[in-house]
Amino acid sequence: MYSFDTENGIGTIDCHYVKPLLACAYIMVDGDDVAFVENNTSLAVPYLLDALKELGKTPEQVKYVIITHVHLDHAGGSGLLMQHCKNATLIAHPKAGRHMVDPSRLIASSIQVYGEEPFRRLYGEIVPVAEERVQLMNDGDELRLGSRTLRFFHTRGHANHHFCIYDSKSNGVFTGDTFGIAYPVLQKGGPYIYPTSTPTDFDPAEARLSLTKIRETGCSRLYLTHFGEFTALDDGEAQMREGLDFLEGLLDESIRGLKAGQSFEVMQGYVASSILERMKGEVERREFYVDEEGEEMMRLDAELNAQGIVFAASRKAKAEKPV
Repeated sequence: MYSFDTENGIGTIDCHYVKPLLACAYIMVDGDDVAFVENNTSLAVPYLLDALKELGKTPEQVKYVIITHVHLDHAGGSGLLMQHCKNATLIAHPKAGRHMVDPSRLIASSIQVYGEEPFRRLYGEIVPVAEERVQLMNDGDELRLGSRTLRFFHTRGHANHHFCIYDSKSNGVFTGDTFGIAYPVLQKGGPYIYPTSTPTDFDPAEARLSLTKIRETGCSRLYLTHFGEFTALDDGEAQMREGLDFLEGLLDESIRGLKAGQSFEVMQGYVASSILERMKGEVERREFYVDEEGEEMMRLDAELNAQGIVFAASRKAKAEKPV
């Protein structure tokens, strides 16, 4: 376990997805009740079970397994984790639950993107969850976990099947990917956070609205999946809004480029290089050195964000074609 906040009963678990400190899951403990928020991939399940053991809890005490959305670095381990946690209910967005019951479309689309061997190496086995063990949460719904209340609110922008969770005990919000990415390796010069536009539902207007929803909870801390607790909320929100403005500009450029006949691959390369250049500029402005590992993480995110932007642009370009 990466860290544990005794006062609020929340632990951060490094899932070792691709590399350390890139993606995490959370464990909440309140009396005898336990919940996981996010579970990463089936390859990360042993880390989650180790966290239970470290806290003196058993899989039978897990009441909820909560996923913010169905992207596989957040939800891919759901079925396997549920096999271990036999009393748990999987908590999901109404548009996400069916993909956990029948993950065949998720698997097929991911294999199409990554290829069979890389997919298995990244995600392992995707195990279905029995439908009767899935509970869907509408916007504003609440659950009790021990003495705390968990309130779920829908947050589009990154994915149409995304929600965030407000926790009354910590006055914190589990943000999934809605409030961006803040890798520990990039925090040396002060808080640095940026939005993610990975495929396939990037919508900057909805992403801004989701930021507003998070701040309107009055929360004092965020629990990011990528990565860990984040408390510089005012600075973080400003950076997120500036980043979304920048990405929206690239989205508009991509729409124009695709409509003018530019290829998807060329536009994606241009967008990725533009995002990476901005990231490096932000790091330089903070006057700290980024090692090879940090540069690799920025490069990976720039490429993933570019995929999402150009994919969204291609859909808009087709929709705007004259009939």
